[in-house]
Parts: sequence; C-alpha cells; structure tokens
Amino acid sequence: MMVPVRCFTCGKVVGEHWEAFSARRKEGEDPAEVLDDLGVNRHCCRRMLVSHTDLVDVVSPYQ
Repeated sequence: MMVPVRCFTCGKVVGEHWEAFSARRKEGEDPAEVLDDLGVNRHCCRRMLVSHTDLVDVVSPYQ
C-alpha cells in the first residue's frame, strides 16, 4: 500500500522521505547511508522506510 505518513511507534513524519529514499535506493546506494543523509536516525523510523513494500499497482485493479 502507500507508505505511512507517520512512524507507528514514535509518530515522527517519515512519509516525506519516501520518494528520495526509493529513488536513491534504485540507483544502488546503501539504504543505511541514504537514511543517514535524509536525517532519519531513529530505528523505528528507519524500519518504516526499509521494510515498506509498495503494493499500489497490485491492489488498484481490484478497487
């Protein structure tokens, strides 16, 4: 589905970093370095971006 706007654990906004994170990840950069550059330091927020699976294209035909 869509990336969550806020971290489930601490409530910090993480959705604003998704596009930059996914674009740089596709270029082959290390996810840890990308998250450090974006300023995502908390482990709970980092897992929100690293573990997200974008399923919008898979689910949209069934709506």
